[in-house]
Amino acid sequence: MSPAISIQQVAKVYASGHQALKTVDLDIRKGEIFALLGPNGAGKTTLISIVCGIVNPSGGRVLVDGHDIITDYRAARARIGLVPQELTNDAFESVWSTVKFSRGLFGKPANPAYLEQVLRDLSLWEKRDARIYQLSGGMKRRVMIAKALSHEPEILFLDEPTAGVDVELRRDMWEMVRGLRERGVTIILTTHYIEEAEEMADRIGVISKGEIILVEDKDVLMRKLGKKELVLQLQQPLENLPEALANGDLQLRAGGHELVYSFDAQREHTGIAELLRTLDQHGIGFKDLQSSQSSLEEIFVSLVRGRS
Repeated sequence: MSPAISIQQVAKVYASGHQALKTVDLDIRKGEIFALLGPNGAGKTTLISIVCGIVNPSGGRVLVDGHDIITDYRAARARIGLVPQELTNDAFESVWSTVKFSRGLFGKPANPAYLEQVLRDLSLWEKRDARIYQLSGGMKRRVMIAKALSHEPEILFLDEPTAGVDVELRRDMWEMVRGLRERGVTIILTTHYIEEAEEMADRIGVISKGEIILVEDKDVLMRKLGKKELVLQLQQPLENLPEALANGDLQLRAGGHELVYSFDAQREHTGIAELLRTLDQHGIGFKDLQSSQSSLEEIFVSLVRGRS
C-alpha cells in the first residue's frame, strides 16, 4: 500500500540563515496514528507546515496520497485537515457558520447532516448558534478541529491539539481521534504531552535539531529501549551493598530500605534468578517486590539528550 504521506529529502533554511530542517525522509502509513515528538525548536511545526502548504521547502519533495504538494497542490491540500497550535477563529461568527464556511472553502457541496455529526462528536452541537468569543478555550479548540474535519479530509494534522485543555476534554478528544482512525483517517499528532502519544499512537517519530532520529512502532520502541526495574522492599535496611552485589545494575534507595535492579527484558537471561540466589546466600531478606518499565517520556528524554 502506498503511504498517505511520503516526505523525501525535505530541508528548510529560512532567509535569516536558520536551518529548521535538515534532510528529512519519512513515510506515514494510511490509517495510522503517528506521533511526532521533539523538544521546542526541533522542527515539528515547520515540517507540518511544509506538508500542509503553509511553508515552502528549500529542497526535497512531499507527496500526499500520491499528489505532489507543489505541482498538484489543490488535490494534495483537499486531502488534509489541519488543527494548528494557535486558535484562529472569527470571534463574532457562530460555530455553525464557521464550520459551514470552512467546508465551502474546499468547494464541497453543502452537507448539513455531516456537519451536524461532526459537531455532535465534538460535543459542540448544543453550542452551534453560540458566537466563538462566547466559548471557553477548550471549546474554541474543538471548533478548530471541527473546521479541520469539515471537508472530510483523509489526513488530519493535530499540532499540539490539547494545549491548555483540561484532562476531561483531553480524554474526549482522544476518543474522537480513535473514532476517526477507525473510519480510515490518517492522523499525525505533535504533542508535548508524551502520555498522549503513549496512549494513542501506533508509531512514534522523534525529531531533534531538524533531523528525524528515530521512527518505530510504539510497542517495539517500548520493548527495545524501555528498561525494566525490579524493586525489592528489604526486611532490614542496608548501609552498603555486599561486594558480590556491587555492580552498575543495582542500587540502594529509600535510606537502604529498597534494592533496585535495572535489567533489559529483551535479554535471554535477565539475571533476576541469580540476584535472588545471591541475596539468599548473604541472608538478605525481602518482604515485597514489584517491577516497572520505563515510560515513553523517559525514553524520549534519553534519546534527545543523546543528540545534544
